[in-house]
Amino acid sequence: MNKDYYNTLGVDKNASQDEIKKAFRKKAHEYHPDKASGDESKFKEVNEAYQTLGNSQKKSQYDQFGSTFEQAQAGGGFANGFSGFSNGFSGGGVKVDFDDLGEMFGGIGDIFGFSGGSKSRRSQRGGDIQVALTIDFEEAVFGVEKEISLQKHIVCDHCNGNLAEPGTKIETCKTCNGTGRVTKIQRTILGNMQMQAVCDACGGEGKTYAQKCKKCHGKGIILDDSKIKIKIPAGIDNNETIRVSGHGEAGEGGATAGDLYIKVQVRESNKFQRDDYDIKSSVFISFTQAAMGDNINVETIDGDVKLKIPAGTQSSTIFKLRGKGINRLRSSGRGDHFMEIKVKIPDSLNRKQKQLLKELNL
Repeated sequence: MNKDYYNTLGVDKNASQDEIKKAFRKKAHEYHPDKASGDESKFKEVNEAYQTLGNSQKKSQYDQFGSTFEQAQAGGGFANGFSGFSNGFSGGGVKVDFDDLGEMFGGIGDIFGFSGGSKSRRSQRGGDIQVALTIDFEEAVFGVEKEISLQKHIVCDHCNGNLAEPGTKIETCKTCNGTGRVTKIQRTILGNMQMQAVCDACGGEGKTYAQKCKKCHGKGIILDDSKIKIKIPAGIDNNETIRVSGHGEAGEGGATAGDLYIKVQVRESNKFQRDDYDIKSSVFISFTQAAMGDNINVETIDGDVKLKIPAGTQSSTIFKLRGKGINRLRSSGRGDHFMEIKVKIPDSLNRKQKQLLKELNL
């Protein structure tokens, strides 16, 4: 059955190679199995789509025959069937460099009898961390600084991340001259291939160590407790997420650290109700105050303010206190405070009070 590779990558049929490559990287990052939100099956689908669309000649064949184009070429033998690989090969025989193709081609090497770049020990970015943080309603309104304690991989404090035991030598690998890659000739079904492979002497690091760090065993990172101070911005709402760049897991071998994602959960207030950047609350007044009017104190997030109650105010009337709401998180200004008036009706009147009400005929 034909597969829609364009739909898999989310690109138009007329997309350029740069657009296809950009879309692939975005999708691969989203579905990578190492991420908490990763999806291995979708990651494989994205890789499969890019193997075809990321190669101009294969893309042309796919556009003509669909995802079964390889079977359509079966009668042509390897001369045509593997012509799509020519852009990745060069030199007297065939030269292969898997760096630009990424980890998605790691399995292709096994087909021809050599290993791809996915087995390199080159540094990889540290993992992301996700945590939940609960704060009070007022802290969400005005912002707050919180200290978070968590256990994560940090840069080794014994070797400062350089992988070597302090005081011992670090030298450039003599086998690969510091490149981390070596050229090999590999016999395959296509003939002799000149390929770039990971240097066995240094594991792709380009360096050799007289002695690896005893504490981190040459990884450059250790698992330890860490405390981080986080500024929660004023106006943040329940279930919103804050991204703190570079505060996730430290990367091995000096690689970039991951990010820290903080999901904020806000406790409810027993005084106020939030509606986007507005605040709602209510206040009780007496029957007399509603009938005759009054100036009363009402509570807001900024403290008590005076509110004028006009004579004849009805129960459930709502007054707007402009600018007394919550700071707008991604723009300037504040929301409003909506105050609902509730008239308290007396539930126990003496005989004289009842007679007066009858005489007033209200």
